[in-house]
Amino acid sequence: MHHRFTPASRSLSLLALVAAVNLCVAAIHPVRASGTEEWPRFRGPEGNGTWNPAGRPVDLAESEPRLLWKATLGGGYGGVTVAQGNVYVMDRQSGSGKAEVERILCFDGATGKARWEHSYPTSYDSMDYGNGPRASVTVHEGRAYTLGARGVAVCLDAITGKVHWQVDLVKDHGGVIPTWGFLRPPPFLWKDTVLLHCGAQPSGSVVALDRHSGRERWRGGSDPAGYCTPMVIQSPTGPQLIQWGPKHITSLNPDSGAEHWRFPYEITYGVSIAQPLYHEGLLFVSGYWHGSRALRLGEKDVKEVNLAWSEEKTLCGLMSQPLYKDGYVYLLTKAEGVICFRLQDGKVQWKDGHQLTPKDRNPQISLVWLDEKQNLACGLNASGELFYARFTPEKMEELARHQIIGKTWAHPAFAGNRVFARSDSELRAWQVW
Repeated sequence: MHHRFTPASRSLSLLALVAAVNLCVAAIHPVRASGTEEWPRFRGPEGNGTWNPAGRPVDLAESEPRLLWKATLGGGYGGVTVAQGNVYVMDRQSGSGKAEVERILCFDGATGKARWEHSYPTSYDSMDYGNGPRASVTVHEGRAYTLGARGVAVCLDAITGKVHWQVDLVKDHGGVIPTWGFLRPPPFLWKDTVLLHCGAQPSGSVVALDRHSGRERWRGGSDPAGYCTPMVIQSPTGPQLIQWGPKHITSLNPDSGAEHWRFPYEITYGVSIAQPLYHEGLLFVSGYWHGSRALRLGEKDVKEVNLAWSEEKTLCGLMSQPLYKDGYVYLLTKAEGVICFRLQDGKVQWKDGHQLTPKDRNPQISLVWLDEKQNLACGLNASGELFYARFTPEKMEELARHQIIGKTWAHPAFAGNRVFARSDSELRAWQVW
């Protein structure tokens, strides 16, 4: 284990302390952050791909991004997060006589100067797509929570990099590594626990660790590990922890792990990846080979769940997280590109024909709402192009695009008027207006 501290920021001002406290939320909600200057977890402050920054120019086509800084990275699919002026990312170092390690890295968001790093030994062996860690760093109340591809979970001080606790989900909790490693379920915080989808044996699809000490609080669910991050929804019957695994969509009590219901949906190769959506009383999931399912949850009985509709030919998503607005969903599919459909019945409104990201065996795009009220979306496609587009139920209109990084599947961070994107070799910071 190795830890290196650089003295760029030893002190934390009162203002920063107040801002850190503001990241806390009422106990009945998942972790949220304050303002658009932060991107402290996977898919942003609300965890739903919403940016909505201030100061957006009227004509996006006239706004040329400006490169602020870049830093050298090792491989990894894990996204970028931003909190308290710092930028966080993970990578893997190996080869040329180097010891194989996973690293957690912190950079100054304004200058790109390295603030600290923490590394620990790992061995990817013959892991397919084994370039590096897959999960984003989650930052909350001054702490950074991470999960490596082989199951090492770490909690560090977000400012100094000091390790508060570190556990191995495989050795310490009986976690079972799936085919492509612990691919993308970043740590999800609920109240005073960290929820990790690791397929622990026995009976621990999700393991809840005390976020202060790292000790196990509970475990629940019976599915093996997949690649979808846990989420807590506010249903009519109260909060439900939803975990989409390789064999079932499961609802658990987020405070105890007790199972509410389980709905069968077995996925080829176990690739349950994209985070579900919950709106209008419907829970929506979409898979690469077996299409989409929309489940209607009970309004009075927490154990009630029914299939509202399914579609197995057109609405076949993979890694990309869908967007929702006013009854419509925008989803990247394997065969048709981005598709708009009505959530209540799955009726397709339009298809973009692979305009926004190239057609590929494994298409990918990171979609967010740039200005939700104005139906403006943006995203980073697999070619490393940042684009702006208007999504309405009637059509998709592309407004502009810019090359900002090399090929990537990693989620960027959108904070203020800046975008932070990573590839297998670089982290880049751009001022977009």
